[in-house]
Parts: sequence; C-alpha cells; structure tokens
Amino acid sequence: MNQNNPFTIKATVELNFENSKTRDISYNSFLPELEKLNTKRSKIKIEKKENLLIFHIESSDITAFRASISDIIGLGRIVENTLKLCE
Repeated sequence: MNQNNPFTIKATVELNFENSKTRDISYNSFLPELEKLNTKRSKIKIEKKENLLIFHIESSDITAFRASISDIIGLGRIVENTLKLCE
C-alpha cells in the first residue's frame, strides 16, 4: 500500500445467496475481473463460504476504497439483474 498515507482502510463485504450454485456462478463471473481491479492503492480478495461471497478490501486511501466498493456494487447489480431475467 501507499507509504505516504498514515493509514489503510480494511473492510469486508458479504453477498448472501439463496444457494451455493448461484454463489458459484457469481464467483466464476467475477473472478476474471478481479485481477484488473487490484491496483497499487487497493486490493480486493474474494472467497466462497457456505452461500456467501466474501470480499476483503484493503485500500491505502479513501478514493481507492470508494472505487473498490463501487466495483463490488456493480457486480451485485449485474448478478441481481441476471437473476431477475432468469426467473
């Protein structure tokens, strides 16, 4: 992380799915994008647990943290809209 900042920001975001199949589809969809989202200022790691997708964010500044949260929200919107279309 950035050495010029006196702090880092760490957060965990959990997306809870109805079942592990939907979780796995979402996980596999997001995984290729993950590498592109990691920067010098912010890192996102993702893990699967039960019916959850868990995002671990570590950022060196507020702006980078906000961008990471926005990326996760964007994924959530895509998943939500896709699930609605499949109903």
